[in-house]
Amino acid sequence: MSKRFAIGIDLGGTSVKYALIDNEGVFHFEGRIPSMADVSAEAVIGQLLFAVEEVKKYAAAHQYELCGIGIGTPGIVDETNRIVLGGAENIKGWENLPLADRIEEVAQLPVQLGNDANLMGLGETMYGAGKGARNVVFITVGTGIGGAVVIDGKLFNGFANRGTELGHVPLIADGEPCACGSVGCLEHYASTSALVRRFKQRAEERGITFSEEVNGELIVKLYKAGDALATECLDEHCRFLGHGIGGFINIFSPQLVVIGGGLSEAGDFYIRKVSEQAFRYAIVDCAVNTRIIAACLGNKAGSLGAASLFLN
Repeated sequence: MSKRFAIGIDLGGTSVKYALIDNEGVFHFEGRIPSMADVSAEAVIGQLLFAVEEVKKYAAAHQYELCGIGIGTPGIVDETNRIVLGGAENIKGWENLPLADRIEEVAQLPVQLGNDANLMGLGETMYGAGKGARNVVFITVGTGIGGAVVIDGKLFNGFANRGTELGHVPLIADGEPCACGSVGCLEHYASTSALVRRFKQRAEERGITFSEEVNGELIVKLYKAGDALATECLDEHCRFLGHGIGGFINIFSPQLVVIGGGLSEAGDFYIRKVSEQAFRYAIVDCAVNTRIIAACLGNKAGSLGAASLFLN
């Protein structure tokens, strides 16, 4: 099989990760730039085009022929995989956007879009932790919660590509408002931002201050050092997340639940804690063939999944 090359782009609220990838999943070139998501949709498109140019320059210098550009974007993508419909709360003005056309026009290469979490899940299933499994639920825990469902080896997207918003499963009836417009969503209670938000609130109520930035990493460090507040908040986080995952196990009975995002890289203890909760809430017979594991591609999963739109 001859080598084929594509550009894989993973657009997030903070950064744009981009890479030149071949059909064996090998990265030949990669970079990361700020996404400018808080500025405007035009600013974000400018960053995407800059990323594409960087990769094209590298490809030209090494005489690699590119077959296309795959882009993972937050939000809901229409069934043609060319238009961002909306639902990306972390990018300003990111709705009703013919993104594939806009990039194609300038880049002169075919473009396909996908939801970022779906493509991460695809990347992990094709090249990562889920390799060899045919039924996988992937969940990424970060600023928000994204997810993907692979059924019988194929991404399941719901009708017209509008489903698998796993972060927006209603978790708490009459809960707090979620950025999506609903209330009590899993994302609002179990994302890393939720963990940080709840930790900060409680620290403030108790008059505890910190000399460094409070983020997921710091909370894990404090947890490992036996800090009471970090333990309380992380236990609660794992309970919320486990609740959601227990529901996904009952619905899909997957071979694997793969957890990605920064916290999943915190160590085995995290997956163990989440698993304990998930299996506590799942029906035993639904969960009998399910293992819960950490994603293994880290922040490469999104770019890999995006590029694979042209490589597989």
